[in-house]
Amino acid sequence: MASPAVVSAPRSAASSSKTETFVDNKRKDDIRMANIAAAQAVANAVRTSLGPKGMDKMISTANGEVIITNDGATILNKMEVLQPAAKFLVELSKSQDVVAGDGTTTVVVIAGALLKQCLSLLSSGIHPTVVSDSLHKASTKAVEVLTAMALPVELTDRDSLVKSASTALNSKVVSQYSTLLAPLAVDSVLSVVDPEKPEIVDLRDIRIVKKLGGTVDDTELVKGLVFDKKVSHASGGLTRVEKAKIGVIQFQISPPKTDIEQSIVVSDYTQMDRILKEERNYILGMIKKIKATGCNVLLIQKSILRDAVTELSLHYLSKAKIMVIKDVERDEIEFITKTLNCLPIANIDHFRAEKLGHADLVEEISLGDGGKIVKITGIQDMGRTTSVLVRGSNQLVLDEAERSLHDALCVVRCLVNKRFLIAGGGAPEIELSRQLGAWAKVLQGMEGYCVRSFAEALEVIPYTLAENAGLNPIAIVTELRNRHAQGEINTGINVRKGQITNILEENVVQPLLVSTSAITLATECVRMILKIDDIVTVR
Repeated sequence: MASPAVVSAPRSAASSSKTETFVDNKRKDDIRMANIAAAQAVANAVRTSLGPKGMDKMISTANGEVIITNDGATILNKMEVLQPAAKFLVELSKSQDVVAGDGTTTVVVIAGALLKQCLSLLSSGIHPTVVSDSLHKASTKAVEVLTAMALPVELTDRDSLVKSASTALNSKVVSQYSTLLAPLAVDSVLSVVDPEKPEIVDLRDIRIVKKLGGTVDDTELVKGLVFDKKVSHASGGLTRVEKAKIGVIQFQISPPKTDIEQSIVVSDYTQMDRILKEERNYILGMIKKIKATGCNVLLIQKSILRDAVTELSLHYLSKAKIMVIKDVERDEIEFITKTLNCLPIANIDHFRAEKLGHADLVEEISLGDGGKIVKITGIQDMGRTTSVLVRGSNQLVLDEAERSLHDALCVVRCLVNKRFLIAGGGAPEIELSRQLGAWAKVLQGMEGYCVRSFAEALEVIPYTLAENAGLNPIAIVTELRNRHAQGEINTGINVRKGQITNILEENVVQPLLVSTSAITLATECVRMILKIDDIVTVR
């Protein structure tokens, strides 16, 4: 960079002010360079995990937990980033995760490449504002180009949906199970789409239950509810109930406690007997009320202040032939009541038959490895929800399977929101690069120059894909450019065969929303970094 000039003129006020402003510029440039360098470092950290042949990262957290993942958002989330500008990139991958769910690595890699080009533009002496404005123009144009090359897709066309979901799973650790997980993701999203609001999918309606043991192959979609808990077995409780009437209760079936801490001193046995008798009568009274409504399965919310159930109440409940599932988490209550189409009951006096849910079968199923789960199936008037039971041989695989499934669900959600598909495998990026390059020749002045560098920056995706797959990146990208120049829009890198093919025929497709949001979010982030010329620390 230009160093501050030495002025050998008489130190008049004018010349000194000139020199000072010049020094000031130097500082601004330094801050910019530092920001860009930091952000690039973050981008390079996740670059190797892009694409189906990408590597995985092993993250070891402070408390000794180990996470193995390929998901850009997860990697960046767990990284301790201190530099303020580098935090932008972490937020960037988070927002891509929210908007599209997939492409979290792509968005960071694109941002890194754009920053690299900005560096060379700035060092040529182009003003940051000019760079920023032409970036904005280029990204608007890019979205138009992408939309033009997209193929419309219908929700009835299940094959296309499965193809795009399996593309999202290809780069994950669990990619060998994509034939199982992709259709599973598609079916679960389609089953929660509300016909009245076909555009909106709420992923909270799909509950993923993780259970250690078995392999990922044992993952299944459950039409109903799954709990990874045992039924309480106190004094021979039931483990299977047909024609179940299910009550979700938020009160405690145990003797009442006073509101303040105190102890009662009992001096003789007759009083003690009276206390125990009262307790028994109290609990029996509650259970009689419950039994009177015909309820035979109870889901009891976890209680902090006092025991939700005691040994005594469990004994009486099993005598009354009522099955008990206790310790239901507070945040699951909403999902459960929506699925069972019943109301949570907060007080014993409100326990009425119309508040119960109805199901054909509630049973405890023991899995092969000693674990047990409770399944509720055949629910009447079931809400639009679905449960997925994910299995895995160890905790790492299990967590990664859950994250990958989440990505696949997000991809299907994108397709429901915006029903267009585009090719994957670096095809759209090369096409963008070509069209923006052609458009840059039409533009006047600095803008054309800037747009051309952004066009070059987009080639980072196919380049990285080829690099991660161990191919020769330069030869591959050059050949890709050549094919696209001949008008073969959908040619991309086929990583499996290690050559260039028509990607649509290989079934490598992704939702349009993933690519457009990746480009708009990346450019927004880069523009924000460019606009910063100083960091002020406030103590």
